[in-house]
Amino acid sequence: MSIRVAVVDDQALVRGGFATMLGLQDDIEVVAEAGDGTAAIEIARTHRPDVILMDIRMPEMDGLAATEAIVDSADWPVKVLILTTFDPDEYVYKALRAGASGFVLKDISPEDLVAAVRTVADGGALLAPSVTRRLISRFATPPSLDASVVSRLDRLTSREREVLVAVAAGSSNVEIAEELFVGAATVKSHVSSILTKLGLSNRAQAVAFAYESGLVKPGDSDIGF
Repeated sequence: MSIRVAVVDDQALVRGGFATMLGLQDDIEVVAEAGDGTAAIEIARTHRPDVILMDIRMPEMDGLAATEAIVDSADWPVKVLILTTFDPDEYVYKALRAGASGFVLKDISPEDLVAAVRTVADGGALLAPSVTRRLISRFATPPSLDASVVSRLDRLTSREREVLVAVAAGSSNVEIAEELFVGAATVKSHVSSILTKLGLSNRAQAVAFAYESGLVKPGDSDIGF
């Protein structure tokens, strides 16, 4: 079955370029395009894509608001992949909080773009963990911790907290399994339990929660590259 993709960007040339690159793949079908957030919501409802490539800065409604609206109302497992330039942009972090599954840079190679779509469609980890962690480390430190957010950590077992810390560090299930000396299937089960207990929709939101709750702090691990 093909991965159904929608491309949202206010620049027609960029939008068309991404659509063309993805459309060349046997397992990917570009089902719709849009030039602003309002149109993105409409095509999402109409076409129910598996993955939406979403620009952030657009007229009418930006990608952040559109992402939140789509993820909150979707009754199908849609994944939103944010398009951005390489500029540590606080909107990227906010988009992850809104429910986006990750992000790619606009100068991404065709091969990496295809891999990104496949990874997100498959429910995989955040893309480019080192870049993601740099962004989160820069913008995830709140002026003070929200007690209600911190208290949600009590819902997790000690092992689930260990797994959440590893997820926040950008580790894949296989890497976490090796670190904790358990099977990858066990890690997958822990991640699913974490998302359920915390009321989160994906790994991206889990990373954001790990920082916002104080479980992980910027500088806890090597985030350079």
